[in-house]
Amino acid sequence: MNVIAAVDRNWAIGKDGNQLVYLSEDLRRFRALTTGHTVILGRKTLATFPGGRPLKGRENLILSRNPDFAPEGARVFADMESLLAAAPADAFVIGGSSVYQALLDRCDTAYITKIDRAFPGADSFFPNLDALPQWRIVEEGPELEEQGMKFRYVTYRRR
Repeated sequence: MNVIAAVDRNWAIGKDGNQLVYLSEDLRRFRALTTGHTVILGRKTLATFPGGRPLKGRENLILSRNPDFAPEGARVFADMESLLAAAPADAFVIGGSSVYQALLDRCDTAYITKIDRAFPGADSFFPNLDALPQWRIVEEGPELEEQGMKFRYVTYRRR
C-alpha cells in the first residue's frame, strides 16, 4: 500500500480536525496520484472533504466504529481486519493520524509533501519517517512556493 500526507517541519498534519493548510498545487498532485485508486481514510478525515462526501474517481474505504455511518459512495468498515481484506495492494492511506499510525507498517511507499513551516498549535501528527530506519528517501523534488509557503515533494520507500 501507499501513504500520502502533507506535513510541516514537525511532521504535523492537522489542527482542530482540519488540515494545516490547503495548497492548490499539492491538491492537484494528490488528485493525480490517487485518482483511479482506492483510498483508505477515517470518518473524521471524510468530514473535512467538501460537503463531507467521498472523493470522486476513487473507491473510498472508511474506517468507523459508528454503525449508523453510511455515506453514499463509500464503503464503511467497523474494524481494520475487514477493511484490509477489502483493500487492494495499490491503495492509498490518506488519513487521519490514527489511520496513518495503524497502517504505516503495511505501506511500502510514502508520498510526503514537506511544508517548510512549523504550525503553532498543531495537534495531529504523521510519524517522522526521517527518524525511522526502515524508511529511506528515494526521490526529492525541487522547492516550490505557494501562498508564501515553501514546500517540496519527497518520496520514501520502505527498506
